[in-house]
Amino acid sequence: MTAKSLIINSPYDAPSAYWERDGKQLTLQQGRRPAAYEIFDTRNNTQRTEPLEQVNRIRQRVDEWRTDGYPGVTSVTRQLLEHWNARGEWDPDTCRWEGGPRQYPFYFCQLEAIETLIWWLEAQPTYRQGIFLGGDGGPWERICNKMATGSGKTSVMSLIITWQTLNAFHYPKDRRFSRAVLIVTPGLTVKSRLQVLKPGHPLNVYDEFNLCPNEAMRQQLNQMQLAIENWHVLMPLKEQARSVVKKGQESDEAFTRRVLGPLANARDLIVINDEAHHAYRQRAESKVGKKQAEELGIDLEEATRWIEGLDRIHKTRRIRRCFDLSATPFAPTGKSNTESGLFEWIVSDFGLNDAIEAGLVKTPRVVVRDDALANANTYASKLYHLYREEEVKEDLNRKAKPMEPLPDLVQKAYALLAHDWKETRRQWQDAGHTIPPVMLTVCNRTETAARIENFFNGGDCLIQETQAPDTTLRVDSKVLEKAEQGETGTKDTQYAARLQALIEAAGLPADKQADLLAMKQEEQLRALVDTVGKRGQPGQYLQNVISVAMLSEGWDAANVTHIMGLRAFTSQLLCEQVIGRGLRRVSHDMDAERKFLPEYVNVFGVPLSIFQEAGGSGEPPPPPKPSVRIEVEAGRNHLEIRWPNVDRIDNVLKPELVIDWQAVPVLTLDPARTPLNADIAPSLTGSPNLAMVTEIDLERAVEDFRLQNLLFRAARKLYLQSQPAFGGDKQYLAIQLIRLVEQFLASDKLDIPSLWHQDPVRRRLLFALNMDTVVSHIGRHVTEQNVERQELIFNEHQPIGSTASMRPWSTTKPCAPTQRSQISHVIYDSTWEKMVADICEGHPGIAAWAKNDHLDFKVRYLWRGSSRNFVPDYLIRLANGKTLVLEVKGQDSPQNAAKRAAMKTWIKAVNEQGGFGQWAFDTVFAPGKTRDIIDPYC
Repeated sequence: MTAKSLIINSPYDAPSAYWERDGKQLTLQQGRRPAAYEIFDTRNNTQRTEPLEQVNRIRQRVDEWRTDGYPGVTSVTRQLLEHWNARGEWDPDTCRWEGGPRQYPFYFCQLEAIETLIWWLEAQPTYRQGIFLGGDGGPWERICNKMATGSGKTSVMSLIITWQTLNAFHYPKDRRFSRAVLIVTPGLTVKSRLQVLKPGHPLNVYDEFNLCPNEAMRQQLNQMQLAIENWHVLMPLKEQARSVVKKGQESDEAFTRRVLGPLANARDLIVINDEAHHAYRQRAESKVGKKQAEELGIDLEEATRWIEGLDRIHKTRRIRRCFDLSATPFAPTGKSNTESGLFEWIVSDFGLNDAIEAGLVKTPRVVVRDDALANANTYASKLYHLYREEEVKEDLNRKAKPMEPLPDLVQKAYALLAHDWKETRRQWQDAGHTIPPVMLTVCNRTETAARIENFFNGGDCLIQETQAPDTTLRVDSKVLEKAEQGETGTKDTQYAARLQALIEAAGLPADKQADLLAMKQEEQLRALVDTVGKRGQPGQYLQNVISVAMLSEGWDAANVTHIMGLRAFTSQLLCEQVIGRGLRRVSHDMDAERKFLPEYVNVFGVPLSIFQEAGGSGEPPPPPKPSVRIEVEAGRNHLEIRWPNVDRIDNVLKPELVIDWQAVPVLTLDPARTPLNADIAPSLTGSPNLAMVTEIDLERAVEDFRLQNLLFRAARKLYLQSQPAFGGDKQYLAIQLIRLVEQFLASDKLDIPSLWHQDPVRRRLLFALNMDTVVSHIGRHVTEQNVERQELIFNEHQPIGSTASMRPWSTTKPCAPTQRSQISHVIYDSTWEKMVADICEGHPGIAAWAKNDHLDFKVRYLWRGSSRNFVPDYLIRLANGKTLVLEVKGQDSPQNAAKRAAMKTWIKAVNEQGGFGQWAFDTVFAPGKTRDIIDPYC
């Protein structure tokens, strides 16, 4: 593998390449990786891949269904799919999306997951012919999306809820949908994180990601019935031993009412199982041991109680179906080998390898060589799988006291890993950040965790900076388990004192610290674990976390940069589950090709099958950026700016179309951007065979590009654009448009800056391949010079936009508080934008202003035949009552000219309509001229 990064795909597009292991090398393959899972036996060092044939067939069907325009879906679903797929335009200069309904579009894997669920329930039967989903033997249907850690399962849950709820609202008798939703989580950590799925939550995902196409649907979403419960509520109540009154076993009805709470009267529920591999129905014929289940991260009692509880709810209220989400939807089979059974009801798969290649998660880097002797059996570095070494395994597998030294190899490994961690911390500190990177250890038993804690806090580690008791947290697994269940255990005085010391060293305000110290030790531990790396929280300064087994799902400390594995890894699944605790990204910066910039987590002791070699050129992940909440500032109603929310402007054209060609600017067609021929060669494993080159040359297809045919096609496009606005005879309109196209092609208004392309055939080909650009150019000037009147068509759901309507959001970008804006802060995307903001804050002629970020002020414009959104940079209300729309552009382009033309049309129509004051628009092309542009309007 010679590539600098494993990231080869954009997260917003379907994967187009993948890495394939060839021995010890990774080779780049074109196309999408077939859905499959690896059976990787780390004990015998064997590996094989099992294809998921059903998922691959479903992928193909869903692709066909998507290409055909989602036939069979309801009107509501169609609106949702169009809204969720909208993403604006990619600006390669600023490396961000602009003009879309949300700051970041949904990832491809998120859209594919929800589209596959919709396909299963709504697509026409022909698209599902021959596809049958297996089940777990229970009385209701289960459907599973397999999604890697960090790929956005919470967002997919919100899409499921929105799709189900809104369809149930509009089609109450359709049994495919329900507005009663029960979400079951594996612990309180995940339950707490999923509270944003409640529509009334201040930070709810429906507003943050703008999930509804209009405000009316958003209000309908508030009528959902939603309960989010920890799986432990599904346990039957225990009879109190000392109770005088013997109530007997809890009835199914009583159980249902207790569990469902606000959903107690609802029927026909849908259930969403988060981390669904915990919800496992053990078949009668399989005999699964506790040890095998634990190797898969499954608690057998938990798994069966989870399912038994849902069975009881189904008896009394009826469950229509379960939507399962999991990164590792495996169930133990009871077989003696290391195989595990994948859920038979999986419909989509976006695994860890896919997520790494799309940059959705950090790239794990493992040790592949060092300058010491390798393992005698595998010839791999001993640091690759530390616990496999006999000297380590034997020592760590005994009941040792905390002060006993760690095995020599482990101490050396920690010296290497801690040194790298120290360098990362120094880089973060140099960047001015107070949140440190975190080193995470996952070990085999409580005694080992205590020894590791003593190793660091006692100063035995060679890296002095790791001797920091106030920032080193040992997670007591028994206490954490009680915390996840919401239960209380026997208090460990010594451990409670350690937690108290950590809380007191967290630098929190006195009142917040007092509240934490008054909590039970289970609650204190959960508060520390859940807030690692989160600014202003009790775990903000923790830099060393030591855990027995795995930390719970939902633990998403993005600042984990180093992982040490000191336990047995008997399956690739277990490796992924451990690594998953440190894979969440810190930043979401992208390059010009819409790919995430790589971030890395360095790993010792966890034998992961896909990795990047340690010692490569990758930089450590950037420091976590502080986030700022952007909101409407209370008490600033006098700074509100309002605008008409215009969906489109209908132009009524004159019956006789006339164009003054002198007023029409020249349109330049750049031949360098229009390929007329190409050489192709067959390729195997990424290497083209240049001996078999063939040429594709459009000049040979000249008969397909006759001029008269091209004229009619261009005129037809113009006709379709102009016909609704033309009040006269439609046939006469078509004749006039053909004449105008002929005049344009014969005029000097079409420039092709290449003598070689002046050949009539090549000129014709350029016109054909750039027809939408030509039509857009002619059409704009036909409209500008022949408009009789204009009619504003307002958005029916929200006709008036306002800065006061902006929903709160958070950012990690540079920003500063404002004084003259109703919006609390202004974000700086460049030094130029800071200059504009400073001028707006201090200019005597400006009364109020706002940067157009999350305000949803946009103007539609036509570019190359498609309708797009133009999002101007600033709204400025001047002291004289005028409102100036200001755009800041470093470079001009034909597309920017089209935006300006649409904006001027919008300004003219709004001013003629009246009722919104006087509006103006201008563009700044040079920073030093900002005041010169603004002053004439004051």
